[in-house]
Amino acid sequence: MKVSVIIPLWALFSLAQQAAPSKSCTCELNPAEKAFPHDKLQTAEGNATDCNTHVTPQKALELESLLLGLEKRLTQLHSDVSVLEEEDDGELYGVLSLFVIENEMVEIRQLMEKLNSTTVEHQVLTDDTVQQLEELKTEMIKLEKFDTMEVVKGRQVNKQLKSALETCRIGVNATVTPTQPPYGTCQHGPLRNITGPGVNTQGEFSGNYAYGAWGRDPKPETRKENWYWMVPLTSSQYANYIRFYSSLSALIIGVSTPGNIQIASSNPTTNTIQGPNNVLYGSALYYNCYNRDAVCRFNLTSKSVTSVQLPRGTRYNSKSNFCHLEDCYAFTDLDLATDESGVWVVYTTTEALGNLVLTKVEETEPPTLGKTWRTSVYKRSVTNTFMACGILYATRYIDANVEEVFYSFDTTTGMENFKVSIFINKVSPNIFSLNYNPVDQMLYVYSNAKMVSYKALFGYSDRYFS
Repeated sequence: MKVSVIIPLWALFSLAQQAAPSKSCTCELNPAEKAFPHDKLQTAEGNATDCNTHVTPQKALELESLLLGLEKRLTQLHSDVSVLEEEDDGELYGVLSLFVIENEMVEIRQLMEKLNSTTVEHQVLTDDTVQQLEELKTEMIKLEKFDTMEVVKGRQVNKQLKSALETCRIGVNATVTPTQPPYGTCQHGPLRNITGPGVNTQGEFSGNYAYGAWGRDPKPETRKENWYWMVPLTSSQYANYIRFYSSLSALIIGVSTPGNIQIASSNPTTNTIQGPNNVLYGSALYYNCYNRDAVCRFNLTSKSVTSVQLPRGTRYNSKSNFCHLEDCYAFTDLDLATDESGVWVVYTTTEALGNLVLTKVEETEPPTLGKTWRTSVYKRSVTNTFMACGILYATRYIDANVEEVFYSFDTTTGMENFKVSIFINKVSPNIFSLNYNPVDQMLYVYSNAKMVSYKALFGYSDRYFS
């Protein structure tokens, strides 16, 4: 006897029963559709990863820097030609001026050749990327037609299930850690490491200003989020203006927009900047007032200066600088700092016997002093300080190549730690200013005419609990 049976199996297969000897039977499965092309899906995923690898912000920054450099050179050439037209005497002066202009034109030509080659490279990269994206789009459309069994969706669900399973496993096996006191005012814990340097540039001044400060405003105005600022100090450690740049590449190339904003017409004089440890916060520059034991606040909008007097006995005018065994840094009696909560000032007094004193500076106009903390670390044994998450960190000089963050003071708990042991790889022997920006979690350093940046890394670690 021969019996034929048709059984639907996920609407994809047919079952045909063949004649079987005795009581056994043989079954044959015939898939109604082609198998899902997993290899093509993997190829598409690989192509997408390649796209992300090749198209990077650094390539755009390279082109922008070249354009800014060309703009600067063309402006200088126009200026020199104008001077020649006005002052040409037809003799030696004119010959020398033409020689200078000729050299400038050679440099501009070289820069344009570099720009052209870079533009061609970027065009090729763009064309390749567009073609790759079109091919990827076509391939994905084909894959969608195959995906009647929802293979891709199944992968996503499996990934979510694995993640949930891992979370559950960790929760079941986790041991309850002993309760630890909070660190500072942030959730990401204390400072764990400092990497870099990242940026390392002399900017437009090419080493003319050994002392100064630079960075970004942690609380900028709208449309000024990418601006950078710097304060170059004279050899006597004074300044009467702050200089702005519209981007990092503009700072590196030396194209200053909007340029200088003047605090006072002469330098030094009342309310001008004294010393390198100044910071920008909320469109106001905070710094040590010239020849005073006070913090000045220069409002960039109103162009006005207000100040707040520090406690009686505050050391100033290079009477209690940051130091190491080989040198002391002039006019570093007051160190202004920023973090997630605002502005701080680090100094010392005769009452504190030369130890570091920390005071919160409130953002009022005029500024006012908030709460004060005293520490047990001697100021002259420190080379610099900075704030991060309500924690004061202090550095010391190891050698010409290395600086150590050796000390921390937590304003939340009052706990001190003399064994922080985090090292900074220096590009120059002396760090004259050091400040933390909570927006990008970068440290901005001014070191022997160089503007340098480092990345601050945070987190909890057992060595901080000892």
